[in-house]
Amino acid sequence: MSSPGQDTGGTASRTLRDTLLTPLVRLWGLPDDPNLLRAQHRAFSGQVPLMYVILMTNTWALAITHVSHAPAWLTIGVPCLMTAITGLRIVMWWRRRGGHTTPERARAELGRTLKLGVVISLGFALWSLSLYSYGTAYTRAHVAFYMAITVISCIFCLMHLRPAAMTVAVIVNGLFVGFFISSGEPTFVASAVNVVLVSLAMLIILNINYNHFTHMVQAQAEAVALGNENFRLANLDSLTDLPNRRAFFARLAEAYEGGARERLLAVGILDLDGFKPVNDAYGHGVGDRLLQEVSRRLEAACAPHGIFLARLGGDEFAFLLTSQASEDQCLAWGQEVCEVLSRHFSLAGTVVQISGSLGIATQHGQPQSPQDLMYRADYALYQAKRGQRGSVVVFSEAHNDEIRRHAVIEQALRSADLESELKVVFQPIVDIRTEQAIGFEALARWVSPALGSVSPGEFIPVAERGGFVSRLTTTLLKKALDTATDWPAPMRLSFNLSAQDLSSPENLLRITAVIGQSAFDPRRLDLEITETAFAFDPAQVKRSVLQLRDLGCGISIDDFGTGYSSLSRLHSLPLTKLKIDRSFIARIEHDAASHNIVRSLIALSRDMKLDCVIEGVETAGELEVLRNLGGVLIQGYFYSPPVEASALAGCLSRFDRTRAATMGEAGLKAS
Repeated sequence: MSSPGQDTGGTASRTLRDTLLTPLVRLWGLPDDPNLLRAQHRAFSGQVPLMYVILMTNTWALAITHVSHAPAWLTIGVPCLMTAITGLRIVMWWRRRGGHTTPERARAELGRTLKLGVVISLGFALWSLSLYSYGTAYTRAHVAFYMAITVISCIFCLMHLRPAAMTVAVIVNGLFVGFFISSGEPTFVASAVNVVLVSLAMLIILNINYNHFTHMVQAQAEAVALGNENFRLANLDSLTDLPNRRAFFARLAEAYEGGARERLLAVGILDLDGFKPVNDAYGHGVGDRLLQEVSRRLEAACAPHGIFLARLGGDEFAFLLTSQASEDQCLAWGQEVCEVLSRHFSLAGTVVQISGSLGIATQHGQPQSPQDLMYRADYALYQAKRGQRGSVVVFSEAHNDEIRRHAVIEQALRSADLESELKVVFQPIVDIRTEQAIGFEALARWVSPALGSVSPGEFIPVAERGGFVSRLTTTLLKKALDTATDWPAPMRLSFNLSAQDLSSPENLLRITAVIGQSAFDPRRLDLEITETAFAFDPAQVKRSVLQLRDLGCGISIDDFGTGYSSLSRLHSLPLTKLKIDRSFIARIEHDAASHNIVRSLIALSRDMKLDCVIEGVETAGELEVLRNLGGVLIQGYFYSPPVEASALAGCLSRFDRTRAATMGEAGLKAS
C-alpha cells in the first residue's frame, strides 16, 4: 500500500501531465461535439479535392523541370504513384461531398485523414527534397518554391481541420527549414526563414478562423436546438405533455397525404362527461390532476396499438389510427377506452367518477379531406353524447344520410318564414291528487312547404348546431305567450330554452323583451333549461337564470338526472322545479335501478322544496308506481298527447269530466 505522501505526489504528477497534455490534445485532436464533427467533415469534403488538385499540379510541374536531370523513376514513376493515390482520394471525397454523415463516421474518416496526412506530407516533402541534388540552380530554386507554395496552399485547404493543417505545416516546414538552412546558401536560408514566418502567421489566422468556425457551428446547433424546442413546445400541451391541437392536425394532414389513403385511416374524438362538475366542485387544481390522470390512461390504451393521441383543448382528446384495423376493431378499441375512463379516479384524497363519449370516423365512405374526416368524427361524438353518454359511436352510412338530411333541413329552416311555418302545441301537466291540469308545456312544431312536417327532435338540434336556434326560440315563445294570455289564473305555461339562449347576453335580451311585451304574467311562466346548458358558460348561464328570476319566471331543470350537474350548483340557482326524464320512467315497473333513482329524485326535490314534474308517463302501471313513490305532477300520453291551441278548451273539459266522475265514484264508495 502506498503512503499518503506518495499518493499526493502521484496526483500532482498526473495533474501536471494533464495540464501540459490537454492543450496539445485539444489542438491536435478531433472535437467531441457531434455537430462540429459533421460540420468539419462537410467543409473538408468540399475543399480536400481542390487541395489534391493543387498538390498534383505543382508536383507534375516540378517533375517536368527535372525530367532531363533526374532518373525517370523519380520524375515519372513516383509522380504517377502519387497521382493514383490522390486521384482515388479525390473521387472518394467528391462522392461524399454534401451527403449526410453520422458523427461516428465523420470521426472515423477525419481520423484516417489525419494519419494519411502524415504519410502524404512526408512522402511529397521527401520526394521534392530528393530532386534537389539534380539539375541547376534554377531547378533547386523550383524545389524551394514548390515546397513553400504547396505548404501554404495545403494550410488554406485544411483550415477546417486544424490538426491536419498543423501536422502538414510542422512536417513540411520542419523538413524544409532544416534542409535549406543546412545548405548554407544565404538565399535558401532567407527563404526558409520567410516560409516559417508566413506559415506561423497563417497558422495564427487559421486558428482564429477555426475558432470562429467552431463558434458558428455551435451557434447554429444552439439555434436549431432552440428552434426544435420552440417547435416542440408549440406542438405540446403543457398540462398533459401530450401533442396539442396544432400537432394533431399536422399529423392528420401528413397521414392523409402520405399514402394513408391506401389503408385505413381513422380519427377519434373523445369528450369527457362529468368533468365540469368535478372542476367546479373541487377546483381547478383537482380538475388539472384529473386531466393528467385521464391522459395517462389514454396513453396506456393507445400505446399497444400505435395510436397517435393528442389533447385538442379543455376536456377533449383526439386519436389518429393508421393501422390495418377494421371498423369493428376500432369499435372494440373505443369501447375499451370508454371502459377505462369509467373507473373511478382517486385525486388528492377525493374519489371522482366520470366517463368519456367517443366518436370515430374511418375513411370508409370516402371523406374528401382531413377536415371532412374530423367533421364525421365530431358528428359521431355528437351522436354518442345525444344517446348514451360514456359510449362509442362509429360514423356509418346512416349518419352520412342523416347529415345530408340535416343539411337540407338547415337550408329550409334558414330560409323559412318562421312566423307562418312554426306553431306551438301544448301538453298538460296534471296534479294526480286532484286529476286537474295545473299548466301546459309548450312544444314546437314545424311544417315546411318543402319538407312537410319535421320533428322537433330533428330541427331543434339542427338549429342548435347551426347557431340560430335563438330565432326559433323568440318566435315560439311569442306564440306560446299569446295563446296562454287567455288562460285562467293560476294555469301555468312551461317553455323550453336552449343552452344558446342562456349563454349569450344578446339572446337573453331578446327573450326578456318578448316576455316584457306579453300580457301574460311572468310569475306563471316556467322556463325549462337542461343540465347540459351549464357546459357552455356556467357563469353566464347563472347570470341569465338570475335575470329571468328577477322577472318573476320560474326556472325548471329539464331531463334532471341525465346530465352531470352537481348538487352544489343546483343549490346555488334559484330553481323552482325539477323534471324527471322519461328514460327513468320507461323501466320503472320492472327495473329496480330506475325505481330507486326516481324515488331518490322525488325525495331530493322534496328536500330542496322544489316542485317535481315527472314526464313521459304512458301507462296506468307507471302512474301507480309513481303515486306510491310520492309523485304529484305528471306529464305524458297517459293523460293527453300534445294538442293544438284550439283544442285546449276541450282538453280542460275532459279533465273536469274525469274529475267529476272520480269524485262520483268516491262518493258511491263512501256511501
